[in-house]
This record gives sequence, C-alpha cells and structure tokens, in this order.
Amino acid sequence: MTTQRIDPGDVPGRPCSIAAALQVVGDRWALLAIREVTFGNHRFRQIARNTGAPTDRLSARLKGLVAAGVMERRPLPDEPRHEGYYLTEAGRDLVGTLRELLRWGDRWIATSPPLRLRHHDHQFTQRAVCDRCGESAEPGEVHLEVAADGWTLEGPVE
Repeated sequence: MTTQRIDPGDVPGRPCSIAAALQVVGDRWALLAIREVTFGNHRFRQIARNTGAPTDRLSARLKGLVAAGVMERRPLPDEPRHEGYYLTEAGRDLVGTLRELLRWGDRWIATSPPLRLRHHDHQFTQRAVCDRCGESAEPGEVHLEVAADGWTLEGPVE
C-alpha cells in the first residue's frame, strides 16, 4: 500500500510537514482510532465504543486513513469473513507520536494518568536518540534548518 503524499507547499501558510501530516491525522477521531488499533482493537464496533466517536464520523475517518495508507482493511484472524482495521508501516510509525501525546497529556492535562507505559517491570520513558550517531538528542542540541524556498524561521522572505 502506498501512503498518500502531500506537497507541504500546497497547504496554507508555511510549507511544513506538520501541516501536511495534520491534513491526514489531525482529527481527534483519527488519532483515537489509531490508538485503538495500536491497542489491538481491529473491529469497527470496538473502535467506535472505545473512542466514543459518532459512527458516521468514525466511518469517514477510517476510510480516510485507509485511503491515505495509514491503515488497511484485511480479514480478521478469528473471523475471515469479516475485515478489521490494521496499521500499515506508516501507521505503525505514528506510535511514537501517540506516546509523546500520552506523556504530554499525563504531565500537563490529565488529573491522573489513566494509562501507563511499561517496559518489562518498570515505567517506560521515551527519549530521543539520533539514528545517525547513536547519541541522546537533548532539546537544546536539535535545531531547525529551513529547506523551503522563500522561507526563513521568521516567515516568508519578502
């Protein structure tokens, strides 16, 4: 399955992959559907129940995620006559983003964390590591480089 590609220059405002990604997954119901499939809930009724999404909106979001190549439909292992929703490689690549949203929500939004990430016998804490050199990437060590023609960090070149 091919993932839908969006030219970052075609979104309003600054050309940015964040804006392009939000065109595909920037909806509450889309992200919650991805969360549920990550948890192993592949049936529409499970996803609907666990997200609280109106079924018409959820159906539209799931169709959009399938069309974008984030999810795919395939037969359920225990009921091959019925299809379920499964993450593609592109969808699995969003798991780290969901973990970061969970961490941020636990720290800044939720009164008490309703879920915990565990790694073996301890709490899981995610950290950024540079794939290229293997070093931990601390926030002050990572910087932006503008690659879009006609733009700087401050905005469009005038």
